[in-house]
Amino acid sequence: MTYDLVIGDRAYSSWSLRGWFLCDAFGIPVKTHSARLYTDELPDLLKSYFPAKTAPTMRTPDGTVVPETIAIAEELATRHPDAGIWPSDPHARATARVLAAEMHAGFTSLRSHCPMNLRVSYTDCKPTPEVLADLKRLETLWSWARQTTGATGPWLCGAYSAADAFFAPVAARIAAYNLPVGPEAMVYVNAHLAHPSFRRWRAMGMVDGADQEFYRRDYPRR
Repeated sequence: MTYDLVIGDRAYSSWSLRGWFLCDAFGIPVKTHSARLYTDELPDLLKSYFPAKTAPTMRTPDGTVVPETIAIAEELATRHPDAGIWPSDPHARATARVLAAEMHAGFTSLRSHCPMNLRVSYTDCKPTPEVLADLKRLETLWSWARQTTGATGPWLCGAYSAADAFFAPVAARIAAYNLPVGPEAMVYVNAHLAHPSFRRWRAMGMVDGADQEFYRRDYPRR
């Protein structure tokens, strides 16, 4: 039972990373179909995934098309209830869903100022007050999640869940742009960087096509 997943450039497409993690990190077989962002490749590929217009988009083994990452998470959790995509504890599960929903809709300043780019590392990106506010909100959410769920390991709601998959690109941004966060948040970032699925995705992203000019920033590199 293998799922088809349309993704964009691995080095840059943060939403594609989330969609792939929802399969790879939970042992769900997936076949990727990659298209370059900012070219005709993606809309051409998605013609056979109607009504989707973005990456990632998933097609289930029975042919159902599921665009949007939250929908992908919920559909996979329904079809694979034992995979652990959401926590089994009702309180932890509700907390994880809150986290994923806010990540899906928010943090626009951070996303704009620091687009995901797995091929570079900067010493300073001059974060704006709005970016710093986003970082503070992230730390608040992460700390709250761990406290309210009683998580003692590296992840937010106990075992690794969809909530952590949703924050993986944020962890990549914090590391790549050398963003200022506290020690507890940095432990969480480092857990993401060491996760086997993240390491596989980043390794593929390093060789997955040419650099995308849209994501280039003139910050000092390290």
